[in-house]
Amino acid sequence: MSSFFASRWVQRPEHVEIADEDGAALPAGFRAGAVAAGLKYDDVLDVGLLVCDAEDAVSAARFTRSGVLAAPVIVTSQRTRIDALRVVAANSGNANAATGAPGLAVAIAMQEAAAQAAGVEPDQVAVASTGVIGIPLDPGRVAAGLARAAQKLHDAGGDELTEAIMTTDAFPKRASLTVRLPSGQVRLSAQAKGAGMIEPRFATMLCFVQTDARLAPETADLLLGVCVKRSFDRISVDGQLSTNDTAILICSGASGVRVEPESEDELRLGEALDALLRMLAIMIVRDGEGAQRIGRVIVRGGQAETVERCARAVANSPLVKTALHGADPNWGRIAQAVGAALPGTAPLALDIAIEGIAVCCDGAVAPHDEDALRAAAAAVEIEYEVGLPGAGAESEVFFSDLSHEYVTINAEYTT
Repeated sequence: MSSFFASRWVQRPEHVEIADEDGAALPAGFRAGAVAAGLKYDDVLDVGLLVCDAEDAVSAARFTRSGVLAAPVIVTSQRTRIDALRVVAANSGNANAATGAPGLAVAIAMQEAAAQAAGVEPDQVAVASTGVIGIPLDPGRVAAGLARAAQKLHDAGGDELTEAIMTTDAFPKRASLTVRLPSGQVRLSAQAKGAGMIEPRFATMLCFVQTDARLAPETADLLLGVCVKRSFDRISVDGQLSTNDTAILICSGASGVRVEPESEDELRLGEALDALLRMLAIMIVRDGEGAQRIGRVIVRGGQAETVERCARAVANSPLVKTALHGADPNWGRIAQAVGAALPGTAPLALDIAIEGIAVCCDGAVAPHDEDALRAAAAAVEIEYEVGLPGAGAESEVFFSDLSHEYVTINAEYTT
């Protein structure tokens, strides 16, 4: 197992290799750089710039579904050619959210400053911000930072870009992969951030993905959409939906390998992208502010809406999350969460298993080895399975525990 694919829940596809263990190297046609612009602390990188040199670059994007959209989300979704982005300008230390018309003006100025620095049109520039909500973002510092970042662009700047978007993250989340396709070899890399305010649909996270494969816009959009649904849409730290979530895929085509729709190339690239984003999503959960353990709940049976509701109820239950933190296999808390999600008048024929050990069958306690159960619950990754009456539907959510440290971090976030 590589240092990146470090979870039993994500298998590295056979046609995928780690290109750079540090995750800094970018695919052909990409450069990145970052500087300390004074938005956070002295000498801490907080403004980053990603540039694709290919004039015919193809892209796709997904954004938060919050009713309170941050200014950079509005600007990127409404003022760009989403399928032809070449630049991402990002900052940490300030979310530029709930800042009204002045915030929109700052996001537009950020877009224009990045366009000038990178030598592209403004509508080819995506902007992304992360940090404290409700505080004005200094446009002068951002613009100056982007101008300096443009002077530091290089093809192994993925580590600097990652550092520039980190907030409460305890460790960086990035990867650089080589993908063998039937038509040739391509590169795939990504940089992500996220540790708190994480809830499916999708999370307080930013993720920038690059590949030198050549894709049609429709193919890029399809692959990103499917993989986001299986990764960032499947995680929760605290059940809180962010204002700033952004995931962007840019394809330079510099490898010369064309990925045709409904081809074996598309399938294999999709498998690589899926593994990449699912691992990044699990890293975000593992980094859940103060987290010690992570859980995966799988709910089967019933209808799609039912299993989804139950999976989220278990993942976001403070009682389940504190039991996970304490390595306590108190499956009654899982039963309670499911019951709250599916209120009714008749007893629910519920099945529950923890790490494959059946603890509840048809709504009643199942004989099991308590010592084996407690030993299994002490692992870093814990899997919970819930069975509902019926068959056919299935849902999963990855989630973190709830610790004392989470309260401390968030109680002191702006102080």
